[in-house]
Amino acid sequence: MQQVPAKHTLSKVPEVTLIFWIIKIAATTLGETGGDSVTMTLNWGYLAGTLLFLGVLVALVVAQIVADKFHPFLYWATIVASTTFGTTMADFADRSLGIGYTGGSTLLFALLMLTLAAWYWSEGTVSVNTVSTPRVEAFYWAAITFSQTLGTALGDWLADDAGFGYLRAGALFAGLLLVVLALYRWTRVSRTWLFWAAFVLTRPLGATLGDLLDKPHAQGGMNFSRFAASLILLALMSGGIALLPQRAARGTVSR
Repeated sequence: MQQVPAKHTLSKVPEVTLIFWIIKIAATTLGETGGDSVTMTLNWGYLAGTLLFLGVLVALVVAQIVADKFHPFLYWATIVASTTFGTTMADFADRSLGIGYTGGSTLLFALLMLTLAAWYWSEGTVSVNTVSTPRVEAFYWAAITFSQTLGTALGDWLADDAGFGYLRAGALFAGLLLVVLALYRWTRVSRTWLFWAAFVLTRPLGATLGDLLDKPHAQGGMNFSRFAASLILLALMSGGIALLPQRAARGTVSR
């Protein structure tokens, strides 16, 4: 039987490097402070904030799918939209719906696992290097959004319900990321699944860092204005995207 040759293609997401993770953590922290700025500081409330950021996210996902190649600013704007929506959605589920951080985390974990399972069943892989067709992009952005929302709920659960506080919770998630890095460097654990583990863990790390920046001293925070923290993070992230080299991931698909 003749072997089907492989076709190399450029993905529409960035190559996963140290730069990717630095910008990702900044983006998730910005999502926390930005979401809280709208729902709390501007007093829109969780439902209105969730609907606002859902609309922005849908528009950017459509633009990302329509784009013919990887565009760094478009990609990271979509990531920020997903993480901001994740912040307001998790807060809405945890607080307005009354299911609590534990219930919200459990529900969101199940939704993320179902999304990844459906993606794997459809494509035979959940590798980000294959994100180059509209169907795979739809799975990718659904998984991204659920992971961002899950991360917010996990961060809030550990910092508040479990009593860790923002600093210790951030340190714990940073430690778990180091474990993932060690597995990546010194084991043969699936790189694809390690990516998704790291992607989920960077979200609560960003959430706890965001809370550390803008919560009052009495709650263990640094008491920065949410708007000030958001503007600083936006400037740092934009500078990183503009100055640090990024290129599209290279994947392999069957003909």
